[in-house]
Amino acid sequence: MNTEITAGLRNVVRIYQAVSGEVHALRGVDVEFPQGSLTAIAGPSGGGKSTLLSIVALRDRASAGAVHLFGEEVTRVRGSALNRLRRDAIAWVPQRPGHALLPHLTARDNLFQVARTRRSGGGWGADETLERLGLTHRAGARPGQLSGGEQQRLAVAAALMQAPPLIVADEPTAELDDANAGVVIDAFTAVAAEGTTCVLSTHDSRALRRLPRVLHLRQGVLSAERSGTGEHASGQVRRSELVIDSAGRLQLPPEALALFPNLRALVEVTDGVVVLEPPDEES
Repeated sequence: MNTEITAGLRNVVRIYQAVSGEVHALRGVDVEFPQGSLTAIAGPSGGGKSTLLSIVALRDRASAGAVHLFGEEVTRVRGSALNRLRRDAIAWVPQRPGHALLPHLTARDNLFQVARTRRSGGGWGADETLERLGLTHRAGARPGQLSGGEQQRLAVAAALMQAPPLIVADEPTAELDDANAGVVIDAFTAVAAEGTTCVLSTHDSRALRRLPRVLHLRQGVLSAERSGTGEHASGQVRRSELVIDSAGRLQLPPEALALFPNLRALVEVTDGVVVLEPPDEES
């Protein structure tokens, strides 16, 4: 794999065992995250976003397929090598920010602890990170003294402190008002511009409008990709590209799928153009 690609998944499948039987959280995902890119994973709840992020962050294992980080296959990495990657190369922001914070330390000391653990000499220092996340005035407060939104911004600050090569964040703006959501998005944008690869899941339309690359995940399959920010004057998000996986599968968006009520399509290829249309009733 190209070493300029920070992370990549090749035909990754993740199956969980549940009381009701097997749950296919990911169904053959192919995706790459270039160095310094900022990517959002969007889609309905239960579509596999958190599973994909957990596999990229090496917090979960693929049931099948290959995972690459920094030009090396790490699908089955274990032991000290796994711990070293998690410590030095990957920052993780969980959905529940309290899981990323030490409750007995102040906000500033939480960041100092991250710096000691990460052992990186570059990137933002504690005071700059707190300032960028709007938390300078709360530097002496412990997590239990912070609001939910402040805790969420502190968890993001811990990830961005002396930022490692890869940051993976699960719904990092979910609890924030418009102003503070903008602060967090600005911080991710800034650290990506300095070379860190950022991958985050979100339902947040504010983030989706601003992030330069959005991948849509539905029923465990990447269905579409949008590059570029902004909206049309009509308010509709600009046209997305459908993703075709290595098995030749693609997912139609819901508004297109509604045109095929019998879940069958006639395919015609003429002069390099592919046309899909519903079969007539007789066929």
